[in-house]
Amino acid sequence: MTPAPSSWRFLLLIPGRLVFLLGVVTSSLPAAPLIVAHRGASADAPENTLPAFELAWEQNADAIEGDFRLTSDGRVVCFHDADTKKITGQKLAVASSTLAELQGLDAGAWKDDRFRGTRIPTLAAVLATVPAGKQIFIEVKTGPEIVPALLADLDASGLDAAQVVIIAFDAAVVKDVKARRPELTANWLRSFDKKADCAAALPEILATLRRIKADGLGSNPHPTLGRAFVEAIGSAGFAHHIWTVDDPRVARDLLAIGIRSITTNTPGKMKTALSE
Repeated sequence: MTPAPSSWRFLLLIPGRLVFLLGVVTSSLPAAPLIVAHRGASADAPENTLPAFELAWEQNADAIEGDFRLTSDGRVVCFHDADTKKITGQKLAVASSTLAELQGLDAGAWKDDRFRGTRIPTLAAVLATVPAGKQIFIEVKTGPEIVPALLADLDASGLDAAQVVIIAFDAAVVKDVKARRPELTANWLRSFDKKADCAAALPEILATLRRIKADGLGSNPHPTLGRAFVEAIGSAGFAHHIWTVDDPRVARDLLAIGIRSITTNTPGKMKTALSE
């Protein structure tokens, strides 16, 4: 087995957590781990744009993930930041701009001149790229006010409920989605800072997941996130998903302890590496 990077050797040697991981990495991998393209194939194309999502499908991603906000005229658009300055060079607040105003901006030239003229897509346009048998992870970057418009777009898309996963840091969003559409999968997102102890946070995390009727937890990888934590999440009936990992060695280690999916900027490379 290829050794893990030094920071993850430390992770693997935490007593009582991942100490047994070294001996089971190759045998415990899921037969078909779920590889989710972070904002599309964002290492190769401008994030959260149709070229990035279409390239992710070409790279055989199992799912795409995108960030979504509500415009002033009630449209759901795919954009990460609250304003457009970083990506487009012009500052418009997404929430106080119309779809037409936002689509007048260039969301691709920052990445490479060949993407010049790429526009901020609507959720409807992104949903239209999802092939049969594939999934989309919809990260809601706002509060529950977006949910009615988001569900309307989903209804019009023709996608099966099993193809859609709603994810959000705002627990109220997950709770609202599950109350309105219990058949949809909705996961709560939790980011662990460097000083966090995942085990200490477990009771509060499980209580929140139960309260909002979430289907799973999404988190960043963390040195104290071990087999015991992931098994506790699973035993309580929740799936655990991880973002954002581009190192296949780290991905293998995480999948070996029961992580359900890996979100990555390089879906093609990750799929190839994990199949070897």
